[in-house]
Amino acid sequence: MRAIQIDRFGGPEVLRVEGVAEVKANPGEVLIRVIATSINPVDDKTRSGTFGPGVPPLPSTLGWDLAGIVLDGGASGLAVGARVIAMSHQLDTGRGTWADLVALPADSVAPAPESISLVEAATLPLPGLTALQTLKWLATSPGERLLVAGAGGAVGGLALQLAAARGVLVDALVARDAHLDFAKSHGADFATTDPAALAHHHYDAVFDTFGAFTFGAFVTDAVADGGRYASVATQAGPVPDLSARNIRTTVNQVREDGPGLRTLAEYVDQGAVSPRVDSTFGIHDIQPAHHRFAQGGLAGKVTLTF
Repeated sequence: MRAIQIDRFGGPEVLRVEGVAEVKANPGEVLIRVIATSINPVDDKTRSGTFGPGVPPLPSTLGWDLAGIVLDGGASGLAVGARVIAMSHQLDTGRGTWADLVALPADSVAPAPESISLVEAATLPLPGLTALQTLKWLATSPGERLLVAGAGGAVGGLALQLAAARGVLVDALVARDAHLDFAKSHGADFATTDPAALAHHHYDAVFDTFGAFTFGAFVTDAVADGGRYASVATQAGPVPDLSARNIRTTVNQVREDGPGLRTLAEYVDQGAVSPRVDSTFGIHDIQPAHHRFAQGGLAGKVTLTF
């Protein structure tokens, strides 16, 4: 079978489609024929060696997201031929999803949304679970005010839609003017590119996707006393200590979560969440796909098809 691997760290040129041994499902796993996957920032960092020597061990198959077809559902209850989505925590497990066949724990797999293509579904797992799990920690209730910093990105765009679908009053801080229309049309009451335009001590919670606190105090000052501040920008370090204002903070890291994927699929099929695809490449165009990812200014996720 084919897999997209690296045997050294570097730029997109180190990515290769290799022939590897065929994967089989162990007890408790589901064997999936991958139809589509997508590129996440963690894949770009892994390829370039950002996480340090030996992380991950080489050679390594990359990839966290997948959408595909069940070949062997084991005892999962998923029928052969079922359309599914899944996320693999590649850095922890070594199970990359950029391969023809992937075997994953059954509790990491969920039925794909019925209303969208598998290419669209492949954009959901990592950013969708990051958004869903972080919103759970923030515990925003209907009528509370939430600021999503980075609402034009993959994680922020899904967090915006999920929170709005739950009746939360969402405002958006975005990186570019081009993202303003997206934010306003997908649930934001107010959207801006200017952190200085954020109201002081206004938000019950802040969902920070890019480490906005490193660009000045505008975003942390926007949180109301007694509020919550969650960052998913692990590379930016810990959130500043806001305990003097009784603000709880965390840096959240995504985890595999089949039930969470089921919830995401339900939101998609209800029309509350819309996936965004910027561009689609075949696996033999993996290097151009990474160059497109690195260009920035994306209108969604860069996807790969097998």
